[in-house]
Amino acid sequence: MSDFVQHLLEGLAQGFIYALIALGFTVIYRSSQVINFAQGSLLLLGAYLVAWFHVVRNMPFGIAVLLAILSCALVGIVFQVGVLRRVTGQPVFTVVMITIGLNIVLTAYVPAAVAAQGLDTQDPWGLSAWSHGGITLTYVKIWGSVTCLAVLGGFFLFDRYSRYGLAMRATASDEEAALAAGVPTRRANAVAWALAGAVAAVGGLFLAGSPNRADPSVGLSALSAFPAIILGGLESPSGAVVGGITIGVVQVLTANYQPGHASWLGANFYVIAPYIVMILVLLVRPYGLFGKRPVERV
Repeated sequence: MSDFVQHLLEGLAQGFIYALIALGFTVIYRSSQVINFAQGSLLLLGAYLVAWFHVVRNMPFGIAVLLAILSCALVGIVFQVGVLRRVTGQPVFTVVMITIGLNIVLTAYVPAAVAAQGLDTQDPWGLSAWSHGGITLTYVKIWGSVTCLAVLGGFFLFDRYSRYGLAMRATASDEEAALAAGVPTRRANAVAWALAGAVAAVGGLFLAGSPNRADPSVGLSALSAFPAIILGGLESPSGAVVGGITIGVVQVLTANYQPGHASWLGANFYVIAPYIVMILVLLVRPYGLFGKRPVERV
C-alpha cells in the first residue's frame, strides 16, 4: 500500500507541474484561438535563466528565480507586441507557424548561448528528502507542488477578480464585442502572453531541479503536458489543472506498474499512456472534460 501512495504522490507532484504547463497553453488559446507551440521553449528558457542568474552570475536563488520569471514574461510580451500583433487577422495557420518558428529559435539559441550541455540549477533543496511511514519525497517535489498550487491559485484569483483578468475573459469570449465595449483587447492579449511566459519559467525551474538539470530536454516536457489541455478542454483553465494532474498520475503509475504487469506493451509505454487516455476521453467528450461545444448561428 505504501508503494502505491508513494507513486500516487509522485504522480500528483508531476501533475501539478504539467497543470502549470497546460495553463500556459490554455491562456494563449483562450486569447487568440491558437495553440502556442513555443511553450516548450519558454520552459527551457526559464530553466536556463534560473541556472544562469544563480550559478553563472552568482545571484541569490530567490532573486534568480524572480528575474527568470520576469524575463520570460517580457519575452512573451515582446513576441506578442512585436510579432503577433502585426499578423492580426491573418489565417490561424500563419500564427501557428510563427510560434513554431519561435520555438525553433529559442530551442537552438538558448543552450548554445548559455551552456550546450546544460547547467545545474543548484537549487537549495538538492537531493534532500522527507520520509515518513515508508514514503519518501524529495523536497524539490514538495516545494514544486506547493509553488505550483500557489501559482495556480493566484492565477484563478487574478482571472476572476482583477481588471485585466476580466479583460482577458471578455476577449476570450468575443473579441469584437469586447473591443466595441472598450475592453483593451491588445493589452489583454499581451498580458496573456506574459502570464504564459511567467508560468513556463516556474515550470521550467522545477523540471530542472535536482537531480535533473537545465538542459535541452526540459523543453520536451511540453509534449508530455500537451494531452492535458486536450483532455481538459482547450479553453478551460480548470480543465488544464484537472488534465495536468490526471496525466501526471497516469504517467507515473504506468511507469511503475506496467513493466511488471504488462511488459509486453514495451519498456517506454508510460510515454504514450497519456495520449491513449486523451484519445479515450475524446471518444466520449470530443471537446474535452470541461470544453464546450461551439455555438453556431444559422
